[in-house]
Amino acid sequence: MPQTTEQADRPAGPVHRFAEIPEGRIHFVEQGTGPVVLLVHGFPESWYSWRHQLAALAAAGYRAVAIDVRGYGRSSKPSEVSAYRMLAHVADNVAVLRALGEETAIIAGHDWGAPIAAHTALLRPDLFTAVALLSVPYVPRGATRPTEAFAWLGGDEEFYVSYFQEPGRAEAEIEPDVRGWLAGIYAGLSGDAKPAADDQDGSGLTRLTVPAGGKLSDRFPADTTLPPWLTEADLDYYAGEFERSGLTGALNRYRNVDRDWADLAAWQGAPITRPALYIGGDRDAPTHWLADAIKAFPVTLPALSGSHILEGCGHWVQQERPDEVNRLLVDWLRDLPA
Repeated sequence: MPQTTEQADRPAGPVHRFAEIPEGRIHFVEQGTGPVVLLVHGFPESWYSWRHQLAALAAAGYRAVAIDVRGYGRSSKPSEVSAYRMLAHVADNVAVLRALGEETAIIAGHDWGAPIAAHTALLRPDLFTAVALLSVPYVPRGATRPTEAFAWLGGDEEFYVSYFQEPGRAEAEIEPDVRGWLAGIYAGLSGDAKPAADDQDGSGLTRLTVPAGGKLSDRFPADTTLPPWLTEADLDYYAGEFERSGLTGALNRYRNVDRDWADLAAWQGAPITRPALYIGGDRDAPTHWLADAIKAFPVTLPALSGSHILEGCGHWVQQERPDEVNRLLVDWLRDLPA
């Protein structure tokens, strides 16, 4: 496809830009020309978690756009908890698409970004023509209130999503030593981490539960040597973003799970009919505790064209296995209908 004058004038490297939203702005980084691939990160990350994908997608002929989700990085951080409901994130993605001057996009998400991407494709299939989900599979709105389900999942301990519900509680744990806490969670959920002593079923859930009277970091490995996919400079970048912005905006996403459940009542059990891709790690907790959701893909993602579980890979899929993820993404994108 020949480039337009506007496309030819775009810099070859990544460019930082902003999209206006009613609450302020969404920061994003874009690279390349061609069909838009919108990249949505999870917790506790930023646009930077897609650093390996931006250049690869651009080289393959796509306009790769990685956002800072509201509450993170240079994006706005509204004060109201309800400002972080799923419907607001979907609207943000639409605003970024409008700021790009494009009519449609393909969307990909990792961790919390995966449900955001999934619901963007579900609610706005007119604008988002395909969806790739990393780590977290699509789970349609069900009959059980999410906080009740998460309370059950924690068993005798407190599941991390339940732990995050009370404003200020997790912030009090994380913010005194942001860099150390991030190092712990990145190392603990990495595919090369030594399994926790009480992780008898290999699900990794024990890394995500809080002992009575304790903190989530009590479950981090004692040795928090950085995994090979994360450099000191990478950690410095993440830590700098959160030290500047705080954690409340990021944690407020978790504090809307019941609000989302109410908002999405009309989409109970609804499938995503757009073409889809799933990539997970066999050492990632959601691959295990959401195994039934993966089995349900023929019903919930009827246009799924690939489901890949990467051996030895943990939670940080596109950072742990950038080359493999890039290949899977590009191959999938090239096979999509025009």
